Amino acid sequence: MEWLPALWFVLIAVLWCGYLFLEGFDLGVGMMIGIGRSSEQRKRVLLNTIGPVWDGNEVWLLTAGGATFAAFPYWYASLFSALYIPLTIVLVALIFRAVSIEYRGKAKTSRSIKLWDAALGYGSLVAAFGVGAMLALTTLGLPLNANGDRVGGPFAWLTWYAVLGGVAVVAFCWIHALAFIRLKTDGPIRVRAGRLFTRWLIPAVIPLVLWVLVVVLRNDSAAAWALLAVAAVGLIASLLLGMAGKEGSSFIALGIMLLAGVAAIFTAAFPVVLPSSIDSAFDLTIYNASSTPYTLKLMSIVAAFGVPLVLAYQAWSYWVFRKRIREEHIPAAHTVTPVV
Repeated sequence: MEWLPALWFVLIAVLWCGYLFLEGFDLGVGMMIGIGRSSEQRKRVLLNTIGPVWDGNEVWLLTAGGATFAAFPYWYASLFSALYIPLTIVLVALIFRAVSIEYRGKAKTSRSIKLWDAALGYGSLVAAFGVGAMLALTTLGLPLNANGDRVGGPFAWLTWYAVLGGVAVVAFCWIHALAFIRLKTDGPIRVRAGRLFTRWLIPAVIPLVLWVLVVVLRNDSAAAWALLAVAAVGLIASLLLGMAGKEGSSFIALGIMLLAGVAAIFTAAFPVVLPSSIDSAFDLTIYNASSTPYTLKLMSIVAAFGVPLVLAYQAWSYWVFRKRIREEHIPAAHTVTPVV
């Protein structure tokens, strides 16, 4: 079954697309809460927009990592060992982010609230930057030798394209969060988000566009260029629809732009899963980095049942919490006496 490695390459690309689309806006909202200068009431509104969904969105990251480990163990081993330090930092950032969301509402002083806000804001920022840097290195290369081991010191990964990928994801998360806030809130917050979205949309996606162009130009592919054209149409449509006040359509168009752009990156890189910046002969591909056909076959059977189930319950959760939130919906902070 020679097509199974290609199938799992596509599935892993889909998982990363889903993660960047869904986790993108709640990472951006986290940055706004922790680093922005909104009032306490508005911060609580923002937190409530992602409250029911943020932990479900993180499942896409775990699934992408787990699928890589199972389907392409040599890809996983080379990538995670080469990026051990930055990925550890990302993990710590995600922990601080998750804990801050849960404990912010339990803080009793303004100082402790500010500390949890900082943990949420900088945790979201570092996580977004780290994920972007890792994906950029996955598509543009690491200094790997013939054994798939990193050559150089612990910071050999810190290259200009790692920085480009990190900045691209951070900037997209911020603008994606503005599109989401327009869709999920009402009142002054919605109006302000709309103004910022239409003003900063184009500058915010420039790093992402540069990343896509670098990958596509390095690996010329007609399909990748077609997807890049779709991404451009999505970007223009998102701006025009946003200016027209059609927030739902603008949000969807921005999502199409992201998905088409990421798909163009993976399409251009195929079949290489981790290029070596030392010698292209050391590249890891879907053929020399994959698991056995039996493993891939068994994983495909499990995924055929599991993936539709995950999509169904996550879609249902978004449907349940689809209403807009206003500042008036958020009660004043008060002390709750525990039952026990």
